[in-house]
Amino acid sequence: MAKVSLTGPQKAARLLVAMGTEISAGIFKHLNEEEIDQLTLEISKIPKLEREESQQIISELKELLMAQEFISKGGIEYAKEVLGRALGQARAEEIINRSIETLKMRPFDFMKKADPSYLANFLGKEHPQTIAVILSYLDPQKASNVLLNISEDKRGDVAKRLAGMKNVSPEFIGSVENSLREKFEKEVVTTKSVAVGGVESLVNILHAVDRETEKTIVDALGETEPDLAEEVRKRLFTFDDLIKLDDRALQRILREVDTKDLARAMKSVTGTISGLIYKNMPKRAAEMLKEEISYLGPMRLSEVEDAQGKVIAVVRQLEEQGEIMISRGGKGGETIIE
Repeated sequence: MAKVSLTGPQKAARLLVAMGTEISAGIFKHLNEEEIDQLTLEISKIPKLEREESQQIISELKELLMAQEFISKGGIEYAKEVLGRALGQARAEEIINRSIETLKMRPFDFMKKADPSYLANFLGKEHPQTIAVILSYLDPQKASNVLLNISEDKRGDVAKRLAGMKNVSPEFIGSVENSLREKFEKEVVTTKSVAVGGVESLVNILHAVDRETEKTIVDALGETEPDLAEEVRKRLFTFDDLIKLDDRALQRILREVDTKDLARAMKSVTGTISGLIYKNMPKRAAEMLKEEISYLGPMRLSEVEDAQGKVIAVVRQLEEQGEIMISRGGKGGETIIE
């Protein structure tokens, strides 16, 4: 059978023609206008769909569906093993690679939502080469934070191996991924079973009540569980929540915050929050802050979070003094300056 080289939309158009009008009409109901226009155009360009061509496209779809099913059941290596027995290793590799691209999957994708400090702790016992490989697949910002939280005696070795890395075999990556996935899932289950203590639920509830009720509850909690009350206070308003404040409130806060603390707090902050902070500072002060940040070397995530905590402490102090008021009860963080 001759190999047909077609784009994705061209294959989809031919598949719809091969399946007939009734099935195709049902599929069109689930597509957006742009997709329908594109497929309609491609269908109109098909002079005649040969039986051999339609069989090839249907066969390719079947193989992709099989691969995705095996990947979802047992991972990439499992899919390779099963398809390899049926179709041969070379063909299995080709199908798996195409399936991964279709699913937009990347190795170690299961780690992408994990906290960087947790990942650093999780990976800390692994060989530096293994850590380097994993970091190369993570989002650059997350990889940077993980690297900063790895022990100093290992950090340099990991960085050296990461910089010198060229080609890594898919077999090695698959082996490492399968091994770590199992450990990771076990640790996450264990961690979740320990971490569930109602704090997040309480914070969510307090976000929906008025300020006076919130203060009464947290103060009462603080009388018997001061550490827990402090954890709740930290979660009620985070550094990212600065974006919810209006300009006058933010300007009042920035007048009280130490520049060095603010520079450290903004070390890993980009985009909207940093722009908002610079906008609400005098031009000279903003320039000095940028200069202060530029002088900072690599920082651990914990150091950044500690500095952000100092900024939030100022927010809480001003609110306690009645100089700013952050409304509660689901009003979107509206701020009133008294």
